[in-house]
Amino acid sequence: MRARALVAWNLRRLRVEKNLTQEALGLLAEREPSYIGRIERGRENTTVDTLEALAAVLDAPVSAFFVVPEPDVAAPAPLRAGRKPSSASKGARTS
Repeated sequence: MRARALVAWNLRRLRVEKNLTQEALGLLAEREPSYIGRIERGRENTTVDTLEALAAVLDAPVSAFFVVPEPDVAAPAPLRAGRKPSSASKGARTS
């Protein structure tokens, strides 16, 4: 697995383990959420500074981005899609 793909795979794995969306991770790491998505898709060649910021939020060492997965390990499943219902919509009346 190439280094960029390895970082992408491990970033998604770590983010999903922490139950964070790309948006939440981006906000906490002070990076654009779309940038997080591009890293996870292997389309961005990120910096060590960004890896350090992401690792801090994910409570992981930077080396965790370079762990080679076992051949039979499935890719991390995505988080459940969609937004949580707002409290206003729960009590909304229909007329």
